[in-house]
Amino acid sequence: MQQALTAFFILAGSAFAAPRPQASTTSSAPAATASIKCPIVFDGRVPVGTAGTFFDSSNGLFNPDYVKGNDLKWSDILKFPTGEASRFDGAEYQAVEVTLSDKSIFQQQKGFRRAGLQFIQDSSTGPGTTGVKTLHFSVRQDTAKPLNLTHEYLNVWHEAADYSADQIMFQTGQIIGKSASDKNNFKILDRAGKSLYSVAMEKTAWQNFAIKLDYSKNQVQIYYSVGQNPLKSVAGPSSADLSGQGQFQMGILKKPTGTSDVVNAGYQESKLNEGQIYGGLFLEDSASGCVSL
Repeated sequence: MQQALTAFFILAGSAFAAPRPQASTTSSAPAATASIKCPIVFDGRVPVGTAGTFFDSSNGLFNPDYVKGNDLKWSDILKFPTGEASRFDGAEYQAVEVTLSDKSIFQQQKGFRRAGLQFIQDSSTGPGTTGVKTLHFSVRQDTAKPLNLTHEYLNVWHEAADYSADQIMFQTGQIIGKSASDKNNFKILDRAGKSLYSVAMEKTAWQNFAIKLDYSKNQVQIYYSVGQNPLKSVAGPSSADLSGQGQFQMGILKKPTGTSDVVNAGYQESKLNEGQIYGGLFLEDSASGCVSL
C-alpha cells in the first residue's frame, strides 16, 4: 500500500462515526462552547479517558494498521497531553498527540519519518470523496517535542486512491525547493503545490482549521480561528482539482533534507522525538451549505 505515492512526493512540495469507547465523566480542561451543527460523516474526536491500547484494535476510531512504523503499535505513538480542550472537544473529548521516533519508518520508505491517522470507516471510494464535505482539525504545539522546521512536514492531507497525488495538503516547515522565509507558517496547498492559505504557527494556542471540499465543483474553501474563537472564512472558494477519490490522513510525514529521493534517502536526525497535537478531528457533510464554526 502507498508505494505509488513516491512519484508525487518527489515532484511536489456507512457515513456514521465509528464506535466510541466509554468516556470518563471528568476532565481537567474547560469545556469549549462550540457545537457541531452539521451531520458527522467520520468522527475522530477522542473521548476523555481513552487508553492508548484502544487504537491498536479495529474497534477504534482510526485504522489500526496504517500508516505507521513497521514495528510500532499506535499505543507506542499516540500521547494524550493535558491542558485546554480544543474548540470542538469541550469536556467530553481530549487532545491526541501524534509522535515521531527513529522507528517511524513505514514499509521501506526510509527517507520519511511518518505516522498518519486514517478514519476507521474512510475508504478510497467512500462518502469522504463525494458531494461537499468539510474536514475539521485543531492543532497545538508541544514545546517538549518541537518540530524541526528546517524540514518539510505534511500534517493533514487527502491522498488520491491511486496514491499518485494529494488533492489537498496542510504543511509546515521549509518546503523542499522553496524559500525558507515562511517555514514557520502552516500552508494549505492544492495538488499542484499552489498555496491556498498560509498563517503563522502559534507556539502555545490552539489553531482551528476547516477545509470545505466541494468535489462536484472542484472548489476549496478554508476557515480558521485561534483558541476558542469561532472560525471565519479566510480563503476561497478556490478552484482545485479534487478528482481521484482517496482517503484522509492526519499526523506527521517528515521529509528528509539533502536529497532528491525523499522517499528512500536523505538526512533525518537520530534520537528523534517530535510531536503534533490534534483536537476536534471530524468530517462533516456540508451539502446544504452547513459548516460548523
